[in-house]
Amino acid sequence: MESLLYSFLAGTSTVLGALIIMFLGMPGKRLLAGLLGFAGGVMLAISLFDLMPEALEYGSITTAAIGFLLGVGILFALDRFIPHAHVSSTQEFEFENVPEVMGINQKILRVGYLVFLGIALHNLPEGLAIGAGLEASPELGLYIAIAIGLHNIPEGIAMGGILRAGGLSMPRVLLLTLIAGLMAPLGALVGLIFFNISPVFIGGGMAFAAGAMVYIVQDELIPQAYKLSSHVAIGGVISGLLLVFIMTG
Repeated sequence: MESLLYSFLAGTSTVLGALIIMFLGMPGKRLLAGLLGFAGGVMLAISLFDLMPEALEYGSITTAAIGFLLGVGILFALDRFIPHAHVSSTQEFEFENVPEVMGINQKILRVGYLVFLGIALHNLPEGLAIGAGLEASPELGLYIAIAIGLHNIPEGIAMGGILRAGGLSMPRVLLLTLIAGLMAPLGALVGLIFFNISPVFIGGGMAFAAGAMVYIVQDELIPQAYKLSSHVAIGGVISGLLLVFIMTG
């Protein structure tokens, strides 16, 4: 049950991103860069220092390598066939007066729906990552949930901002960000089913989660943070790595 709760809270942090858009408008680039970089550092450290060693304990080098490559491969396939927009790409839209947007812009709205679909599908393996972390230890599962939750706030900002700029009403924007976030506990539920079959699936699942998170960090978090503010991004990554080192040391 903990995995479902943690993944629910982490996944639905996309709604928090939409609420930020609703009440405050787009946050500054430096703040977003720091948030993305910090989440990336935490996820890298957890993947390489915790999940992969635990995957070896539950399985073997072979299962760990296969699980890791599957995690990377599935995220790559999602990006290849169902791409989703990033926070830095939303800068091309006008957000200063988002709450007052009137009328429907079909072109922007189509982009917003594509972003919604992409984020929803990307949340599935994130839920699995939280479940895999909890199989190793309650603390590790919590750390992963916090990191993914931090990552999902900018995702909610990107999705909510584009949908709002397309003219969608704020209640509908909040509903779509909630639906996208609920895919995370669905992923955690799928993980629970497989983890109960065999310990081999636990090891493979941990490696899968590590591969998925490393891909997310390298493809999304760090590049997007650098585009927003490179030096702040570096500070965020270092802070995230150091925090995990201190907390798990």
